[in-house]
Amino acid sequence: MDWTAFLLTLKLAGVVCSLLVLVGLPIAYWLAFSGWRWKFLAEAVVGLPLVLPPTVLGFYLLLLFGPHSVLGRSWDAVFGSPLPFTFRGLVFASVLYSLPFMVQPVAAAFASIDSKLIGASATLGASRLTTFRRVLLPLSFGGVLTGIVLSFAHTLGEFGVVLMVGGNIPGRTRTLSISIYDRVQALDYAAAGRTSLMLLVLSFVILAGVYRTSRRRGPLWPDAG
Repeated sequence: MDWTAFLLTLKLAGVVCSLLVLVGLPIAYWLAFSGWRWKFLAEAVVGLPLVLPPTVLGFYLLLLFGPHSVLGRSWDAVFGSPLPFTFRGLVFASVLYSLPFMVQPVAAAFASIDSKLIGASATLGASRLTTFRRVLLPLSFGGVLTGIVLSFAHTLGEFGVVLMVGGNIPGRTRTLSISIYDRVQALDYAAAGRTSLMLLVLSFVILAGVYRTSRRRGPLWPDAG
């Protein structure tokens, strides 16, 4: 069992999930309530990682932040190190790749809330931020929880995009999925099996805990009807 890769994977999933909460909730709010005519273009951009091969996304990120690009040179000048093949690079790529797993369930939950409740909150003098905290978030608990769980679990199992952007550097960018791949390549199926089983059990425990919690608070999956 590669415990260094295990801890790095948990760290990556935790950081990415936290950032997605900060970034994804405002995007989901805008997608749910914006009346912009061309909003479908923004929805397509957010949902693109769902259909785009991870190696393609990783390739373009390498080009975008490589040493020969303006963004790459600017990043290097500001932070003193390149973005690719670093933990920061893994975080950046994972946030982009897991964004729809956070945004889409939350946006669906926001959109399913009765607009009369939001209007009543505004009538009572509550600000948009207060309405968001006291009305939208509690009523959309199932969707928010779904987004958090999906983005966390998705990051745990990422392979293509982290391999393209982060490479396979022990202690820095080698995640569990890459470690499993290395073990299989080395024909060490026993080690690959132990690591895979651990990921399976961890994913099951997380989902079981979420479903148990959601039964007390309401449905996990937002009602589309």
